[in-house]
Amino acid sequence: MDHSQNKSFGNWGEQVAVDTLVAAGCAIVERNWRMGHYEIDIIAQQGQYMIFVEVKTRSTAVADPLMAVDKRKRARLVAAADVFLRTLDRPFDYRFDIITIIGAPGRYTVEHFPDAFLPGLRTYR
Repeated sequence: MDHSQNKSFGNWGEQVAVDTLVAAGCAIVERNWRMGHYEIDIIAQQGQYMIFVEVKTRSTAVADPLMAVDKRKRARLVAAADVFLRTLDRPFDYRFDIITIIGAPGRYTVEHFPDAFLPGLRTYR
């Protein structure tokens, strides 16, 4: 796949993820939110929760797409969520979800992992 095909495939996967979230009762707040070098695929809201979603789309199940959300990617998502939450006029509870899509339009599987990980705790000495 060239770059435009990858982008189109990724956009399709993101739309599947949006549809999955909406079906679960979430309202979509932002798609492809960016501020500086921070980026979040989807930000959704469900009640008092702001949900930060990382979407991983793969054409085949060769590798587990969940493994693509490594420690570094999780840390970047947490940092981006912190920046986003600071822009709001009231506090929200929050969680980090991962949605994986494997396949192609017409034939695919979706897995939604709510509360997929907790933000890393920092310790100071």
